Amino acid sequence: MAEVSIDLNMVRVTNDAFVAKAEACAPKLLETVVRPVSIVDIIKTENVYPDVNKKDDIKNLSSYHLAKGDKICLDFGDHQVGYVTLKLNSVGSPQDAPAFFRLKFAEIAKEITEDSKDYDGWISRGWIQEEFIHVDVLPAELKLPRRYAFRYMEIEAIDTSLKWQLVVEDVSCTSVSAVRIEDVEPVKSDDEMIRRLDRVSLRTLQNCMQSVFEDGPKRDRRLWLGDLRLQALANYETFHNMDLVKRCLYLFAAQTKDNGQVSACLFTEPKFIVDDTFLLDYSMFFGATLYDYYEASGDKETLKDLSTCAYRQMEIAEEWFDEKNLLKNGEGFWGFIDWTDGLNKQSAMQGVYIYCAGKVQKIAEVLGDTEKAAYFATEAKEKTESARKYLLDPESGLFVSGEEKQLNYASQVWMILAGAVSAEEGAEILDKVIALNPEKGMVSPYMTHHFVEALLKCGKKEQAMDYMKYYWGGMLSHGADTFWELYNPENPAESPYGGSIVNSYCHAWSCTPTYLLRKYFIWKMDYEKGFRISART
Repeated sequence: MAEVSIDLNMVRVTNDAFVAKAEACAPKLLETVVRPVSIVDIIKTENVYPDVNKKDDIKNLSSYHLAKGDKICLDFGDHQVGYVTLKLNSVGSPQDAPAFFRLKFAEIAKEITEDSKDYDGWISRGWIQEEFIHVDVLPAELKLPRRYAFRYMEIEAIDTSLKWQLVVEDVSCTSVSAVRIEDVEPVKSDDEMIRRLDRVSLRTLQNCMQSVFEDGPKRDRRLWLGDLRLQALANYETFHNMDLVKRCLYLFAAQTKDNGQVSACLFTEPKFIVDDTFLLDYSMFFGATLYDYYEASGDKETLKDLSTCAYRQMEIAEEWFDEKNLLKNGEGFWGFIDWTDGLNKQSAMQGVYIYCAGKVQKIAEVLGDTEKAAYFATEAKEKTESARKYLLDPESGLFVSGEEKQLNYASQVWMILAGAVSAEEGAEILDKVIALNPEKGMVSPYMTHHFVEALLKCGKKEQAMDYMKYYWGGMLSHGADTFWELYNPENPAESPYGGSIVNSYCHAWSCTPTYLLRKYFIWKMDYEKGFRISART
């Protein structure tokens, strides 16, 4: 039996054998040295997003002599995640004072135009990528110890002296990732938008694949279970890095709450430790993510190792049901589903339970545990019957949620994905909710992904493609090199944190167009035989 240690500080239970298996799958990060491609001007406009104009060729960088108040902005050409080195010098009289300058890093150009002093949100301003630096002696090579996620880098001379100016002779970034985008053949299509959706999705996924699947390389730099599930699906169709998924699954199972519940997220630095955030939908998704991994890898040993943890998440969720087999409404941040303000999550969470019960049932079937398989099949059936009886409103033909019988997108989407309705019924439901356009819509790429999958499950491929182009294409129209944590087409500057300067603009759950394109529209690769085995229209 594995040695189990207990951290009494938060009643965390650690399985050391699982930690060891996770560490055995840790990747050696690949490094690529990247330099800026041009010097640019970023200009505020009346629109939400600024204009970016090329100002000069990067070969002329050292000709810029920066006196007090001068600034230059460097464009690296694409989103980078890595470590920056600057080669600095001075011109004029001998250096009679320290060089005092500010570095500002931005994933999108809009961040350059925002003043960090104006930020007053509830997420720490420590996430703003801004450094104030003194260098006493020039010339110098400055290697910044922090890792940054950025495309644009602004250098502003706060002060030098009246007698000399600062010169930036060279800048480089050692970009890091567990995978190489060059190893994935891009989607081939005559449609430029489809090619761009694939390319930017791949870059998003690549830059989030570090020592674990991070949610965002700028913020939060953590492994979140909801993000992992979608990243893993995209990875199976692209980079095919099974060890990184396996590592993350073992990490989640390796340290749990004392009742066996997996955390919504975990940290790997300075040491491995789960966070004290627990989301019921994310916990349930552990089993779904595990089964998806088995389907993609055939790794039955890992499935067997982690099956008990998957079963336990569903047992914990069962405690939330009432005598009608309806999931009770939770209070506060009890489940995620989406960032939509005021969203009632009861029906969507019931759909998540049914969906995950079906996945865990399949785990039991593969392992030959007929009793468990029958149990979860019954659970899914009973919860589905209750959803149809109590939550499917006969007047509107839509699922309602909570005591206020809220109509929202999330309830319809998750009941469809759960199989609580047939494909034909689901198609009618989607038509109705789209026509109704309820106040509680969708604001995250996470929820939007599930909406598109619901369209596909109901045979609405053309509509699914149109919506992908509308939603993720909207980010492209605003200059996205990687896809974002949050995007509301009706309010492009929206932030759940009190200021968009801390929004993540390279975010794991937004990488799924490459998965959707390859699984449902284009082709799939047979990784063992090395050729495409199924063409799709």
